[in-house]
Amino acid sequence: MYKNTKILFIQHLLIWLVLFSMPFILSYGQEQDVNRLIAHFFIPMFFYAIIFYLNYFVLIDRFLFTKKTFIFIGVNIIIIALGILLKEQIENIFFQDLIKRPNLDENRVGPPFKLFLYIQMLSYAAPLLFSIAIKATKRWVKTEAEKKEADNFKLQTELQHLRYQLQPHFFFNSLNNIYSLVDLSPDKAKSTIHSLGKLMRYLLYETNTEMVLLSKEIEFMRKYIDLMKLRLTEKTTVESSFPINEPQIKIAPLLFISLIENAFKHGVSASKESVISIDMITKENSVVFQIKNYNFPKQTTDKSGSGIGLSNLEKRLELLYPNKHQFKQKNKDGIYSVYLKIET
Repeated sequence: MYKNTKILFIQHLLIWLVLFSMPFILSYGQEQDVNRLIAHFFIPMFFYAIIFYLNYFVLIDRFLFTKKTFIFIGVNIIIIALGILLKEQIENIFFQDLIKRPNLDENRVGPPFKLFLYIQMLSYAAPLLFSIAIKATKRWVKTEAEKKEADNFKLQTELQHLRYQLQPHFFFNSLNNIYSLVDLSPDKAKSTIHSLGKLMRYLLYETNTEMVLLSKEIEFMRKYIDLMKLRLTEKTTVESSFPINEPQIKIAPLLFISLIENAFKHGVSASKESVISIDMITKENSVVFQIKNYNFPKQTTDKSGSGIGLSNLEKRLELLYPNKHQFKQKNKDGIYSVYLKIET
């Protein structure tokens, strides 16, 4: 805060130094009448500065931004009128020889003197308008920054909620798989618990960032697929293909796992042949992920999973990759397929 105030002070100081040096710069090499410069330039500039800073630091915040517009206008009219009167008095006292008043001759009438007065009023209104413009712009920038910060906080909060929602869902589904193995194959159940521990370690400690390397996500998916294979029979074939040389693409964590979970939940049958096909390819700054599996509708009594995985994924995609993703689902002839493309 102190540093910003210091920078602002230096900026204003430089601006006024430039303004006050303009007559000398523009008339460089020419003979200068110092008294005329003081009377016609420096004194008005001094009053301009007073009007500008009175409004910038006090009047705009106190009256204009609090909807007290008439008071704001009235106070500024008084200040401008006092400024003009004081300027005239100073000129009359100290610079009488330089001042030639328009239309003070009794034989000449109003309009030229009114024009002189209008010009004076307009010139003194200029710093007022500049202060309003600068102050309003500064306030708008601050408001937009606060709005952006609030929106970002809301986004992060919602994403965090979705992430916390996903982890118990993943853990719950995995426990269901282990439960099904306990009686059938205790050794496999033990191995599954060990593998699940590694996966949960990734979930807890490596996904608390906005982006992770795609290579880490691929490693996580491969381990999960191996974990799911432990409970499958020979009736189910799992085909998976991932990029061999994973590019250094970064992506939001845990976007694909719900699709894989869904495939193992609905694409496996105890009595029928089935195939689960998982394929990922990368093209420059995009990732394409596709899954196909047989669709075996679960009975209403089947409580494996809470059914939040895909809806969670869709919400996260909308928040993380607005207008930068394609998500398509199709269920045709007993084959369920998903196409997901993300532009990173």
